Amino acid sequence: MRAITVPVPGLRALTATAVAALTIGLAGGAAAEISGKTVKIGVLTDMSGPYSDNVGAGAVLAARMAAEDFGGKVNGAAIEIVSADHQNKADVGSGIARRWYDVEGVDAITEVVSSAVALSVQGLSREKNRMFLATGPGTPDLTGKACSPVGVHWAYDNYALPTVATTALVKRGLKDWYFLTADYSFGHALEGEATRVVKANGGTVVGAVRAPLNTADFSSYLLQAQASTATVIGLANAGADMINAVKQANEFGITAGGKTMAALLVNLPDIHALGLESAQGLTFAESFYWDMNDETRAWSKRFMDRFNGRAPGGLQAAVYGAVTHYLKAIQEIDSDDATKVAEQMRKTPIDDFYTRNGSIRPDGRVIRDMYLMQVKKPSESKGPWDYYKVLETVPGDKAFRPMDQGGCPLVAK
Repeated sequence: MRAITVPVPGLRALTATAVAALTIGLAGGAAAEISGKTVKIGVLTDMSGPYSDNVGAGAVLAARMAAEDFGGKVNGAAIEIVSADHQNKADVGSGIARRWYDVEGVDAITEVVSSAVALSVQGLSREKNRMFLATGPGTPDLTGKACSPVGVHWAYDNYALPTVATTALVKRGLKDWYFLTADYSFGHALEGEATRVVKANGGTVVGAVRAPLNTADFSSYLLQAQASTATVIGLANAGADMINAVKQANEFGITAGGKTMAALLVNLPDIHALGLESAQGLTFAESFYWDMNDETRAWSKRFMDRFNGRAPGGLQAAVYGAVTHYLKAIQEIDSDDATKVAEQMRKTPIDDFYTRNGSIRPDGRVIRDMYLMQVKKPSESKGPWDYYKVLETVPGDKAFRPMDQGGCPLVAK
């Protein structure tokens, strides 16, 4: 898979004085510790599969916007964005990452929506001492048993999603659950965490069925769920899989027959694809909504102007936040050494339109507010992309797994 190189304008040639300083090894030159006089960031994502609308080209654009807003350079070194499609396959993703690190001089990788790919890339990044800014994957193992000193998990995870949303649904009396789960590490983790929350709040899981990634026909899985005694069918999947499952459940009359569909991971493009008529009433956890305040609207308008009028989802906005924080750390310490950058990132508070009053724990988990959202009825929407209402803000220390429960070997017992 060929990487697409996207140069960012603004590179300024080094002055003769700076070149001389580098030549004789003097410390303190503007880009003296930045390897190759370039900071190269790879957006490794799903460009063509079931998650491409939620990340894909929009994630690449968000990274480019972060580089451009930094002026195209950091401490005199050019910022370059490259991208590639991992096809949601761990071997493909790790192969691209290895080539980027070994041959193409990539300093950091971001996005990587697939949990299986992300775990592979996290291990390789640690081996190569390169920064991994995970924004799209859900597995909590990235800050648990597979944590890394050069890894940061930015947006959400499969602990926070059910902690925020499933808790709310069970407390409303929806206590008997059946799961339809994506059959790979992301889905397994999401089902496991949702099961924990259901049981902790006095509910019951009556069964589960697992479907392969990118399933087009969910009929057999939905009929098994419909035949169960559950009142709730929990969808532990995402992207096109979640959309197809909800659409087909409506076609089969499952929701009309009295069962509640609970989608555990929802992104704004999913709701756009479903339409408000089908999606109305869905309640779920999210990290961001474009129409929350003046700052989110201002950044989102810029994004929409460059993305055919499409509003950004939370996972796309997260890329901007992660890349920006990474570049600020490089600027502060005048180095792109991953270990040093990661230490600086953990020291520095996060405060931007995407994350307010956030911080990075020693295990790499970004602690930030999460939001309980509900999809509006068609009659409540005032225009294009006006899809959500915020029901509740859940503080990060309540939403995310306590650090001492994750099993991260970097954390002192």
